[in-house]
Amino acid sequence: MWCWSKRNAGMREVYRAGTGALWILCLGWLCLMVDAQMKIPPETVQQWAVAFGKQIAALSSKYSGALLLQKKYKDVESVVKIEEVEGQELVKKFAEEMEEMLGRKMKSVKFDYYNAMLVNTVDEDGNAIELGGEFSLEENEHFNKLPVSTIMSDIQVPTNVYNKDPDILNGVYMSEALNDVFVDNFQKDPTLTWQYFGSATGFFRLYPGIKWTPDENGVVTFDCRNRNWYIQAATSPKDIVIVVDVSGSMKGLRLTIAKHTINTILDTLGENDFVNLIAYSDYVRYVEPCFRGTLVQADLDNREHFKLLVEDLDVKGEGNVRRP
Repeated sequence: MWCWSKRNAGMREVYRAGTGALWILCLGWLCLMVDAQMKIPPETVQQWAVAFGKQIAALSSKYSGALLLQKKYKDVESVVKIEEVEGQELVKKFAEEMEEMLGRKMKSVKFDYYNAMLVNTVDEDGNAIELGGEFSLEENEHFNKLPVSTIMSDIQVPTNVYNKDPDILNGVYMSEALNDVFVDNFQKDPTLTWQYFGSATGFFRLYPGIKWTPDENGVVTFDCRNRNWYIQAATSPKDIVIVVDVSGSMKGLRLTIAKHTINTILDTLGENDFVNLIAYSDYVRYVEPCFRGTLVQADLDNREHFKLLVEDLDVKGEGNVRRP
């Protein structure tokens, strides 16, 4: 025990001696550094600063393209002129432009339009309903004696599309300028009949404006996106094979939804498209055997023929597909 304590005491003495020597070395090194710094002439420091500045200038000139900009400015210096600008006037003009731009945006958000189904419609209190309002209509011989407005177009929106949807409102607002084009076209050529614009969002701008009559259930099924002229303009010719499951698992609502989907697809096809319809359960068959192994033109007659066949589809068997 005594030997262990003596040994540790000796180690502490060695440690203290080593630490003292290290401090002496550090202080000596710092003194040498200070002494060396004091001996650097100011002229040398100035030379270093000048050399460093030249290197910075060379780098900035090389990578900033300053010389190229100066050359291009000299090329157009003869046609460029500097005018003094009044700061307050510039800020005032900028503020007016910003106010005008924000005003247009607010107008587009709050924008209303004449809905063809709601024009000249009032509520129980005799007030015009939203998107309705007074819309002047007069019978016109040129348009089969229909009441029309030759000074204004209006908007038709299908029942399954929300008529206040932001995409609808923005699209109607952006196409509002077409109204002046329609009127000008009709004035230049009175033999023109209907002019219209169909949007991908579903609204249909029609000139001259009319009162659109829904069916007996109050539903408007007309959708411009399903019309041949729209489809042919918006898409390229397509070859389509529709395959429908008529196994027992499709009984009830599933088959009803499948039939509706097929009819909707058929409505989107035009005369430039070709189509065929295949049904399967425990075997595969062509819905129309006469069209076996081929695609037929999706004209109106063939589309209607397919729709009749689709209505007669019935479920049977299991969905175990085998080659016929």
